[in-house]
Parts: sequence; structure tokens; C-alpha cells
Amino acid sequence: MTGYNDDLRLAHVMADHADDLTMRRFKAVDLKVDTKPDLTPVSDADRAVEEAIRGTLRRARPRDAVVGEEFGKTGWGARSWIIDPIDGTKNYVRGVPVWATLISLMEYGQVKVGLVSAPALGKRWWAATEGGAWTGKSLTKATRMRVSSVSDLENASFSYSSFGGWEKMGRLDNFLDLGRACWRTRAYGDFWSHMMVAEGSVEVSAEPELSPWDMAALTVIVEEAGGRWTDLAGVPGLEGGSMVCTNGLLHDEVLRRLNAS
Repeated sequence: MTGYNDDLRLAHVMADHADDLTMRRFKAVDLKVDTKPDLTPVSDADRAVEEAIRGTLRRARPRDAVVGEEFGKTGWGARSWIIDPIDGTKNYVRGVPVWATLISLMEYGQVKVGLVSAPALGKRWWAATEGGAWTGKSLTKATRMRVSSVSDLENASFSYSSFGGWEKMGRLDNFLDLGRACWRTRAYGDFWSHMMVAEGSVEVSAEPELSPWDMAALTVIVEEAGGRWTDLAGVPGLEGGSMVCTNGLLHDEVLRRLNAS
């Protein structure tokens, strides 16, 4: 067992509350967009979720710092909770079910607990250091996850979010080259791409532009499932602004192709 069981249980409790809030708003949002997608209702849902999580942490973990997408950083110390209340906001506002609440705990600069809850997909993924990576409805109804053992790109599935960021970075050709080398490419998008790597249903996922709260929860889950994650420079850090996840066997080759000059 892991030394972070209590923290993981608390993360599940907070995710249950978050799911309740987001699903209520998601069904109400059901927008018919005629002109441009109006993101206003979602910022309310984002704020409500982050406020609820912060409220729980103030009571249950008063000494821990909190870093959230909506309200920044409060507190300081060795332990900090990192929150993305709704990852996949544009999906949420358009009624696409690929969005999630991301909750993680970092201690002395290392992510120790990560949980991703995607209630509209009916999926949740979580991990704690040395406790394995799991997916299921709850702590008691869970299946252990492992990355795949595919060892060459021509048999690999590659998931991404969009072309735009790669084009902006001047790496679109490299991105397309990687896609052509793979057996299959699909844009499952956002957190889902990386969780599919952890589940073993996809071998490679990559996003060129991310914030630390987009990544923190995902990192420990991918690691505990036996995979590898880094930024585009090959550094396993949250400050690099990008994320590449693989089953580990393909990582060096994927980075080589994405960084080819």
C-alpha cells in the first residue's frame, strides 16, 4: 500500500463533489451555438468546482498550499494541491463529453497523488506513488492499469488534441511525420489522450502547450502505469509547457521525430 491513501481518499471525495457540480451544469449548458461559442457559463462552473475543492481542503488539509487554474496559489509549504476544475472547457461548453476535473498533490516538488475524473465519460483514473495506477468508478471498484508493450511505431496508436499549437511552434511537419510513422492517429484530446496511454489503449500522446495544472495529475498516473512522460525537450518537469507520454518503449523515438530539424 502507499503512504498517500488518506490523500487519495480525500481526492476521490472532492472529485465526487466536483462531478456532481459539473454534471448538473453540463446538462443545463446543452448549448445551441449559432454564432460563436460563448464560454461564460463555463467559467461559473470552473469557479464553483475550484471553490468547492478549496473549501474541502481548508477544512481537511489546512496546512497544505493550493494551486488552481481559476484562483492561483494560496498558502505555502512542502505540500500543495494542484487543481484544474474543468480540463476541456471548450468541449464542456459545446456539450462534448471529453472534459475532466484534475486533482493532484505535490510534495517537495514531486507529484505524489493524481486523480482525473471525467463523469460525462463515466470514467475516472487515479494513482499514488508506489500504489499503482487504477481506473474505475471508485476506490473499491477499480481495475489496475498498465501501458501497452507495443515496441515499434508502425504498430502504435498516437493521440493528440489539435494541429494549432504544433503549427504555432513551427513543428507541424514533425508532428505529421510522427503521425505518418504510426499505425493509427486519433484526436481523442486533452487529458483523455494521456489516460489512454496509461490504460494501454494508445501508445503515444503529445500536446505542445500546457500549464502545470493540465499536467500534474496525469504524470503520476502515467508513471505508475509503467509509462514515461516528459516535455518536448525530454525533461520530466511541469514547467516545460508541453507533454509527451508513451508506453516508455517508444519515448526516445517519438521525441526524436518531434524534435527533428
